Amino acid sequence: MALMPSSLSPVADLSRSSPLSLHFSSISGGNSAPPASPEQFASLVWGSKLPSSSPFRSQFSVAGRGSDIPHRAGTSVQAAQHWSFHKESRERRGAEAMGSRAGVLETEELEEVSMERQPMLSKAPYVPPSWATHLHAIPSHFYSLAQLPTPIHRWKLPRLPNGTEIFLKRDDLSGMQLSGNKIRKLEFLLADAKAQGADCVITIGGIQSNHCRATAIAARYLNMDCYLILRTNWTLVNEDPGLMGNLLVERLVGAHVELVSKEEYIQLGSIVLGDLMLEKLRAKGRNPYLIPVGGSNSLGTWGYVEAVREIEQQLVQGKVEGISAFDDIVMACGSGGTTAGLALGSHLSTIRAKVHAYAVCDDPEYFYDYVQGLLDGLNAGVNSRDIVQVVNAKGLGYALSTTEELKLVQEVSELTGVILDPVYSGKALNGMLKDMTENPAVWEGRKVLFIHTGGLLGMYDKVNQLGPLISNWERLRIPESFLKNGDGCGKMF
Repeated sequence: MALMPSSLSPVADLSRSSPLSLHFSSISGGNSAPPASPEQFASLVWGSKLPSSSPFRSQFSVAGRGSDIPHRAGTSVQAAQHWSFHKESRERRGAEAMGSRAGVLETEELEEVSMERQPMLSKAPYVPPSWATHLHAIPSHFYSLAQLPTPIHRWKLPRLPNGTEIFLKRDDLSGMQLSGNKIRKLEFLLADAKAQGADCVITIGGIQSNHCRATAIAARYLNMDCYLILRTNWTLVNEDPGLMGNLLVERLVGAHVELVSKEEYIQLGSIVLGDLMLEKLRAKGRNPYLIPVGGSNSLGTWGYVEAVREIEQQLVQGKVEGISAFDDIVMACGSGGTTAGLALGSHLSTIRAKVHAYAVCDDPEYFYDYVQGLLDGLNAGVNSRDIVQVVNAKGLGYALSTTEELKLVQEVSELTGVILDPVYSGKALNGMLKDMTENPAVWEGRKVLFIHTGGLLGMYDKVNQLGPLISNWERLRIPESFLKNGDGCGKMF
């Protein structure tokens, strides 16, 4: 039986056995303090030990499992200097935030949060938000690839804690082929690739990687070849990967697909595999540029630092219905770059929302360390644990879906018209709703912005699991009298 009521209300009741009902059946109905001294701040600050051959080349990888993550470093003197700047800038931002939350930013302040988009595929100088000018290194240019700004609208999920309001940032609408969060990072990464004279790019991901699909398309737009290292099951690594989902788009635009087994990926890590492909292409006279897993290095992080400026602008200009500020920002965390950019941007800007990252792979400690490496690569002078809460939401594991998770995706689609991908945003929503069920008082009265990071094509990989959950079809029975009286006038255009 379909769960959508005849009134089509997006806040209608669900069946008692549905995941959404289970999430909220028990419901009846921020930010950490700043360090108080240089000594306390010294215990939080990590020094920057970002190995690089260019200001923007991060050597950290999701597959590194610790060996690719920077170690704590820095002196008490450096920490004291950071703390002094941190204290002064925090006081300044606090005063600014009071004005923004009241919706009374002055004209020149509004201009600071504005960034004019250039025509698609054009290259333009990059000017960072005023609150991010102390970060290093600041990108010099970016390519206009995404369709921005992406809209924000209310998301009427049922049975939320008392007074809780959910809003959706539609980064799944950042473009047709390029949709999703990855394109924001690629605007900066591909500008750096072109600046270095690259004629092709390399990147790495799972067999249905949204990042790899976006990279393949964006690279082709900019007249560069793309080489994708895709991990798959060892039983399939020697076979044609087919044309399902993201693979169809990647192969249509001419991407070169190189398969590795999951076991090889775990054994070697993405850095070794990337370097192997670099050597292979250089031996053929090519000039390749390596983009890390998910586009998540310090340069790619700027994509979501910039997204925070976009959210600021939408709030100030009244583009979000009936709201002038968010209390929380929620997103899926798969490689760390989106999380790092949103957390840092929220911390530095007038947004000042509590950021929750729901990890769809690895574990929270891994992502705290990885995000710290990205922040150190920007000389941000902040501790990742102070600006983001990472929650384990991986379930069975990366890209592995439970029936409960898929049922939630199906029900939310039917109730609200919003389709979540099962690998990222679907797991993040599942984790957030469970948290709201277990800790309703924490979320009561909060205004929450959920970042939809895209990934629709990944749904095709789940058709066999989704099939039993979707049965809304039947044969149209036409009475014999209708058929006898038909005059054959139908045209199949």
